[in-house]
Amino acid sequence: MSRRPKRPVPGWLKSRHPLYPPIQPARSELSFCAWTEVSTIGHYHESRIPTPIRHMRTAMQQRNTQEPKHFIFVRRSGQLANRLVLSANFVAFVEEYGHCLVNVAFHRYAHLFLGTSRDLLCRYPIPASRHAWDPISVASRVVRATGIFYRTARLAGTLHDRHRLFGGHAVTLREDGRSPTTLLKSIDVQSQIARARLIFVQGWNFRAPDLVERHAEKIRQYFQPVQEIDQRSKKLLAHLRDRADVVVGVHVRHGDYREFLDGRFFFPASRYAAWMSEFVAQFAGQRVAFLVCSNEPRNRQEFPGLDVDFGSEVAAVDLHALAGCDYIFGPQSTFSQWASFVGKAPVFHVSDAKTPLDRSRFRISYFAEIPGIHWPTA
Repeated sequence: MSRRPKRPVPGWLKSRHPLYPPIQPARSELSFCAWTEVSTIGHYHESRIPTPIRHMRTAMQQRNTQEPKHFIFVRRSGQLANRLVLSANFVAFVEEYGHCLVNVAFHRYAHLFLGTSRDLLCRYPIPASRHAWDPISVASRVVRATGIFYRTARLAGTLHDRHRLFGGHAVTLREDGRSPTTLLKSIDVQSQIARARLIFVQGWNFRAPDLVERHAEKIRQYFQPVQEIDQRSKKLLAHLRDRADVVVGVHVRHGDYREFLDGRFFFPASRYAAWMSEFVAQFAGQRVAFLVCSNEPRNRQEFPGLDVDFGSEVAAVDLHALAGCDYIFGPQSTFSQWASFVGKAPVFHVSDAKTPLDRSRFRISYFAEIPGIHWPTA
């Protein structure tokens, strides 16, 4: 049987092929975390590969194996709270091991938080020098609104999957479909990323709850709300604090939860009112008030006999107002998980309409659970 003839080495591949000497780029010190700042590159003639992606590949070829790995999300994961929870797990992971996170998939919400609003690439750790476009407000807004960096990163991940564009310097990290959670400290994940300098991340069930708990303060500091959000959320709580000893946040998730998992976690307002009355009875002699946050309009008639105020119906404001409460309860959701974590407020998630509300079962969340998929009862 005759051997198949060897395919010729593509021109762009010669830069990393063992039979060819490496081609040095024109700029000697190139960090992946600043790849969009590169204005010149070496003598590549690869018209079919977008310029920013060539910059990324060149940067990876220059990395020293002892330098940090760079994780970049190439798939968006749901809305605000989902992305916060995923980001927090990776922030904890890169903080623990000295790596770098490039979170361009977070652009839609970057302006809401101090850490992400300061850097166009939403990097962690925050670099000492800002991106060249950051001081130009118009450019920053356009980049975030169009998602051009995210689209470039996603295209780079796709090209690498199909053509191994970055060779052994990169790998795509996907969630484990056999398990409800993919633990970042697992042997499987560690073996996948061991030799790579650039890791394209796809999926959202990646978790590292022990690292989140260990680095909780740094995560909270990075995701501090900007001043406007902070002031509006505190204003929501101020009146409740004046007239109550205990303030309880109630997350009434309607809207999309009518359909999510066939309405498994959709509970009528009357059931929430019953839970609230049940909770008041556990604080004998104390004044208990409730902040009800929902993704649908609510009214006081739904909560008779209870001291109630309502959220702003602006997700980021309500999220941080819930975080300022003494206790939080609601259905399984990353929204109340994040509020619990960032505000150090004990939370309890009701799994069905028959679940009793027991004060002793409230705990601060460190994201070990995944709504509707993995929710340990212990």
